[in-house]
Amino acid sequence: MNIHEYQAKAIFKKYGVPVNAGVPVLSVDDAETAANALPGPLWVVKSQIHAGGRGKGKFKEADAGEKGGVRLAKSADEAAKFVREMFGKTLVTVQTGPAGKQVNRMYIEAGSDIEKELYLSMLVDRETSRIAFVASTEGGMDIEEVAHSAPEKIVTFSIDPVTGFMPHHGRTLAKALQLTGTAAKQIGPVAEKLYAAFVGTDMAMLEINPLIVTPAGNVVALDGKVSFDSNALYRHPDIVELRDVTEEDDKEIEASKYDLAYIALEGTIGCMVNGAGLAMATLDIIKLYGESPANFLDVGGGATEEKVTAAFKIITADPNVKGILVNIFGGIMKCDVIARGVIAAVKTVGLTVPLVVRLEGTNVEEGKQIIRESGLNVIPADDLDDAAQKIVAAVKEAA
Repeated sequence: MNIHEYQAKAIFKKYGVPVNAGVPVLSVDDAETAANALPGPLWVVKSQIHAGGRGKGKFKEADAGEKGGVRLAKSADEAAKFVREMFGKTLVTVQTGPAGKQVNRMYIEAGSDIEKELYLSMLVDRETSRIAFVASTEGGMDIEEVAHSAPEKIVTFSIDPVTGFMPHHGRTLAKALQLTGTAAKQIGPVAEKLYAAFVGTDMAMLEINPLIVTPAGNVVALDGKVSFDSNALYRHPDIVELRDVTEEDDKEIEASKYDLAYIALEGTIGCMVNGAGLAMATLDIIKLYGESPANFLDVGGGATEEKVTAAFKIITADPNVKGILVNIFGGIMKCDVIARGVIAAVKTVGLTVPLVVRLEGTNVEEGKQIIRESGLNVIPADDLDDAAQKIVAAVKEAA
């Protein structure tokens, strides 16, 4: 689950990480009140969407101005004016895709004098099963670009969960970020607090770009991007309350109600699979035969008929779907349950696109029989390769 910058900074502040004063704007009518709550002389007005590249982004609407989604104001009146220009408009960045995202929240923050811009992030390193820090002197840039053009400027190290953050980690960061004096002394305690926040709230990723050093040598988190491990949210009802469903795909929201692992993609073939590994293999083989998947959808190992029906409805609700591939290997999941779920869904929403079903495993013969006797126009497949070729051919023929 992702949250907005202003929400991330509230968590930083709770754990003692230095951030600038700021006021969220949840309604355009609150623009002047929010701007006047800060003393100036500089106000930074930031669009709040779940995507990076806001400062370089462009609005679709001509009346939103041409200064991007992050703007510097020199008066409270100008800050309020920027809010009114951007609020409710569609911001397109390198991460939103051409459709962009509507700006439904804003953040007005006190400006800062900046001596240095740095990059600092934390994530779960799957190779070491530890939390890792990623640091670079190239703050303000896309870390992907730094990794491509100057990988030597990125330093990564992990934290032993037994010891937690130690003083030598702070010294490693100071060296990696080329800090001296006050900033070198501050980076260790700041990073230790970030580590505590990461562990304490079950984050999956934390990124500060830029982390700045002021002329006085103070280290301040000028940005904040945070995502949480969805599997741990049951422990954090306060974090769940931060969820902004307007930033999420409607189909993904519906899938979460049934505990389905669903991610919308941009292809034409809808997929319903059980097991993440099998789902990824299914996506890959669709690409191999010349089409693209419309989604990742894992119904899980113990899905009920209700969940299968819900999954099928979600797939068919996508107007980009031109064909559907159901690929089930039944272990805990029973093939007859999948068959009944598919039939129930088709009877509810109808079937206007080709459907290929590949079943294997527990109760496979019962499942195949249920589908054969259903009267549905289903294309059977013997294995994954056969299924992928058939759904791709069916989609191309229908086109």
